[in-house]
Amino acid sequence: MPQWNCSCHNCQAARHGLILPRTQSCVALADPSGRWYLVNASPDLSFQIQGFPDLNPRQLPLRNSPLAGVLLTNADLDHVLGLFCLREAGSIDIHASAAVRKTIESSIGFESVLNSFGESRWHEPPNDFEPLDKSSGAPGLLYRALELPGKPPPFAKSAAAGAHSLAYQFQDSATGRRLLVAPDVAEVSPNLREALKSSDAVLFDGTFWSAGELGEVRPHAPKAFDMGHLTIKDSSLELLAGLPARQKVYIHINNTNPILAPGSPERKAVEAAGLTVGWDGLEFEL
Repeated sequence: MPQWNCSCHNCQAARHGLILPRTQSCVALADPSGRWYLVNASPDLSFQIQGFPDLNPRQLPLRNSPLAGVLLTNADLDHVLGLFCLREAGSIDIHASAAVRKTIESSIGFESVLNSFGESRWHEPPNDFEPLDKSSGAPGLLYRALELPGKPPPFAKSAAAGAHSLAYQFQDSATGRRLLVAPDVAEVSPNLREALKSSDAVLFDGTFWSAGELGEVRPHAPKAFDMGHLTIKDSSLELLAGLPARQKVYIHINNTNPILAPGSPERKAVEAAGLTVGWDGLEFEL
C-alpha cells in the first residue's frame, strides 16, 4: 500500500504520509542457529530483504544469504512471485503442499523456470511437528502444516487434488513456545482452532474488515468469503480477542481495510481487543 492503481482513502493517505506504506505479506523467522525462513515470498521480496539487515548477505563469501527456505501457504501470486527473486541463489528449499506445487507448475511453469537457474528442492510439510532443518542434527525449530479449506487461485488451469491452503505452526524445541502463521483463512476448522489456543504468538488473516469492502472501490468485486477470507468484523476479532497468546497480529491486510488508518473506529476496536495491526519491520521474540 498504496496500490499503484488505487485512489481509495487509505492509498491516498499513504501517498501523503498519513498512513505507513506497506509491502505485500511476507513473514521471516529465524531458528536458534540463525537460519532464516520465509512464510511466502511476496513480489516485494527484494525490497523487504534489503530493508531487514538480518536477511542481508554477510561480508564473505561474496555471494551468500542466511535464507534457508521458503514455506508457501497457497499458490496465490502475491505469495509465490518472490521466489523468482531468489533464483540467483542457485538452489532453494521450498515447503508446499503437493497441490500448490502442481498448481504453480502446471499453470505457469514455475518449477521449470526456477530449475533453469539452479535447483529447487521441494518438501511436503508434515502434519505433526518435525524439525524444519533436518540436516543439522539438532531439533532447533519444529514445524507442522495445518490444512485449511481453500480453492486454487484464479489462474489455475486445473484443480490439483489436495490441500490448496495451509497455515503453519512453529515450535521452539528449547522453550516449547509456538507461533502460528495463518494469512489466508476462509473458515476456522477444528485443527486451526486447536492451534490458535496452543500458540504463544499468532499472525492471522487481516485481509478484510467487512464482507463487501472491496466492492466499494471495484464494482462487482467478489465478497471476502468468495476470496477465501474471514472478515475481522464478523469473525476473527472476537475469536482472537479470547486467545491467551501474548502476541496477536493481523497480517495480509488489503489496502482497502480501514484498520490501516490510525484513529479509525475499526483500528480502535482492534487495539481495544488487544490485537496489533502489522506493519513492515514489526519484530518480536517468541
